Amino acid sequence: MTVRVRFAPSPTGYLHVGGGRTALFNWLWARKQRGVFILRIEDTDRERSTDANTQSILEGLEWLGLRWDEGPFLQSEGIERHRAMAHRLLAEGKAYRSFATAEELEAQRKEATAQGRPWLRDRASRDLAPGEAERRAGAGEPSAIRFRIPEDDGATRFEDAVYGPQERAHRDIEDFALLRPDGTPLYNHVVVCDDVDMRITDVIRGQDHLSNTHKQVLLYEALALRPPRFAHLPLINAPDRTKLSKRRHGEVVSVTTYRDRGFLPEAFRNFLALLGWSPGDDREFFTTEELVQAFSLEGVSRSNAILNFSETDPRQWTDRKALFLNQQYMAKMPLEELLPRVEAVLRKAGLWDEAFAPGGDRRDWFAKTVDLLRERYVTLLDFADAGRAYFDEAFDIDPEAADKNLRKDPRLRQWLPELAQRFRALEVFDPTSAETALRAYAEEIGVKAGVLINAARTAATGRSVGPSLFLALGSIGRDRVVRRLEAAAALLPPA
Repeated sequence: MTVRVRFAPSPTGYLHVGGGRTALFNWLWARKQRGVFILRIEDTDRERSTDANTQSILEGLEWLGLRWDEGPFLQSEGIERHRAMAHRLLAEGKAYRSFATAEELEAQRKEATAQGRPWLRDRASRDLAPGEAERRAGAGEPSAIRFRIPEDDGATRFEDAVYGPQERAHRDIEDFALLRPDGTPLYNHVVVCDDVDMRITDVIRGQDHLSNTHKQVLLYEALALRPPRFAHLPLINAPDRTKLSKRRHGEVVSVTTYRDRGFLPEAFRNFLALLGWSPGDDREFFTTEELVQAFSLEGVSRSNAILNFSETDPRQWTDRKALFLNQQYMAKMPLEELLPRVEAVLRKAGLWDEAFAPGGDRRDWFAKTVDLLRERYVTLLDFADAGRAYFDEAFDIDPEAADKNLRKDPRLRQWLPELAQRFRALEVFDPTSAETALRAYAEEIGVKAGVLINAARTAATGRSVGPSLFLALGSIGRDRVVRRLEAAAALLPPA
């Protein structure tokens, strides 16, 4: 049988990191098994579901590269099927009409709580003769339809691919509602209806659904159908071990935040995969193809994962491993795949200028500059921020870098323009000739070359760190380097 899995988000908000991981695990399992990945939008909560949220979820999945094979299907379009299935169970005596009002049910629950027992059955409605129940419903009396849990000493059992054998006695399961009095279906019913219609073979979802599964297995049995294979995933918690919350933890919980912060989707997929799953060895860096081959449900942990971000320090807004993996991907991915992504970031920042190059072929210069910078940068946004001086004349000099490398020695007011003249006089300006000229000048004035190297780096790039200075100067080009050295010197106080 072909493996068929589904990701079924509710469009009541953006794509949560936990939802993104659930989608990823379903997608990986489908690809590993050469199966089908289905997208179903569970939009039956009409008060909170919005088209904007649906679009945000689709954008998050598309950015992650989790393209679905079928769908997206809207759960709300199947409401008549859901009702028909409930009425079939009613006609077969596997469900019953519950005439208790909300107030009566609440009173029953309070009474059960006071007696130290759970509320499980609307006994007055359950014991009605079918003919009497239909007469009252036909007369217009509002009624819900509830599933009739077997009243015996039996139990519902299933094997979870992650958490192992699960068992729950029938006496501990309530007669859950299939339809409300207004005819709207409820979750445990519609999810089974839809999974049956879509021929889902494997249900991979969050651990918070584990307690619902016994009810769903009972529905499958009532329909004389074999339940799918279940695999429940550990939750993703905040650093304090509490559940990740959109309201409490804000944008760090949203998948599209990582897109907007300059993450590569391949790297973020890699990061999400390691939140609650292990390949069984020490590997952390995976290409997408390697993830597909390595993934297994047996490798999913039973312990909750932790998203290690700082709730107090904005500089540590996300997990360090996420940043590390993104840096690794940028450094290792084929340059031709990285270039259009950097170009898109520069265009968005207003830094893309077809004429901005120190000479020669602009595309060749751009490729060499990106290749020079990428091992130093963590996200794509770094090219437009830390790397601004390579792509635009308007850049700021970092104050700390200026204090450390320019203002400490007032003699730089004289040395920087003189170094600029040495560069201007070179027959060929490249990394080798620039280094030779700088070191010769440093020896001539009796100062360590590092003083001039650090000062030139800050004047030319605005930063105190970066790739090899001389490679950087070659990328920026002689004319711009000379202007920047002279401009920086003009800002310094006289010696």
